[in-house]
Formats: sequence, C-alpha cells, structure tokens
Amino acid sequence: MTQAESSDATTYTETIHAQGHEHVSAAHSSTFEVTSDDWLTPAGDCILAIDADRTPADFSAEFVEAARQPTAEITATIATDNQSQTIVGRGHPDLTFTGDRSAVGRTSEYTDDRTIMIGADAAAKHVDRDLVAALQDGGDVTLTLRVAVDQ
Repeated sequence: MTQAESSDATTYTETIHAQGHEHVSAAHSSTFEVTSDDWLTPAGDCILAIDADRTPADFSAEFVEAARQPTAEITATIATDNQSQTIVGRGHPDLTFTGDRSAVGRTSEYTDDRTIMIGADAAAKHVDRDLVAALQDGGDVTLTLRVAVDQ
C-alpha cells in the first residue's frame, strides 16, 4: 500500500492544464517537464507538454508545505483524452516551488526552483509510447500532482 492509499495520510492536489506538441520526443533519461512556454524545439527531450496554465509558483502554500516534508510521497499523473501514466516520487525540504516557467520531475536528488519531485520512478524516456504519440498529436494534457503525508 502506498502512502497515498493509507487512511492516515493527508493528500493535497494541484492540476496543470497544458498542450501536447509535435516535437515531444520524451527521450530524457532523468527528468520530465511541463512548461509554460508556448513552443518546443526538438532539443527539449524532457518536455512532455507546453503552454501550461500554471507553474510551481502558483501552487497552494498547503501543497508546498506538505511536499517539503521528508516523508512526502508525490505522484504526477499525465493524461490525455485516452492515455495516462502515473509517476511516483517524493518530496524534500529543499523543494521551493518558486519556478514560474516550468515544472520538472527528477529521478535524481537534485532540486531547483522548478523541481516538483525527486527520486521519481520514471523520466520522460520511460513514458509509455502510446501516451507519447498522444502528446505528439498536440491535444489537451492534464498533469495532476498529488502529495500525501502521514498524519
């Protein structure tokens, strides 16, 4: 049972709406990203969606406080109309959620103002290829972030 499924956990949710793009390659081996930029070049191999309506700087204080707990479990579900995948990582006291351009999930322990989780169990290259194809079609994308902390 994950922490989010535990009856003793408190959960906070943030949702980002974005768009897929023809240049989504999902090839990066240690990160995934959703950006508020309205463009994407082929070099952006970690970017899964563009034109995000929110960034970490927009998240509630309650979400941020919970995500900064050392025991926080964070899930990121990226979804299109007919495909979705959930990536599981964790929080860290060094997460600031002050980035105003993009949200980045990391398999490593590195943190900066864009980091939304560390220790992720997947990066862009691990995203299901059917989901990548849907992202490349340029349709609507929803990134749902949930943080669960023990009471």
